[in-house]
Amino acid sequence: MGRGRQKAKATKQARDMKYYSPSTDYSALERELSHPSSPASTRFSEVPPEPDYSGYEDKYADEPEDGDEDAVDSRRIG
Repeated sequence: MGRGRQKAKATKQARDMKYYSPSTDYSALERELSHPSSPASTRFSEVPPEPDYSGYEDKYADEPEDGDEDAVDSRRIG
């Protein structure tokens, strides 16, 4: 297939996809949105417990180490 035919086919396919409008089943959409007790909503209704991160407290502490309490950031800005 030559470049001209290939481009024409691609253009036709793009146009078909752009202007394609499938029929919408509004009653099915209404049932899906108005159904209050769907399995997905009941499955995630409870908040899961937060994991215990106390083992990482020393590793990721915000306090400076090795006596660097008075250290100033020496990076230049600008």
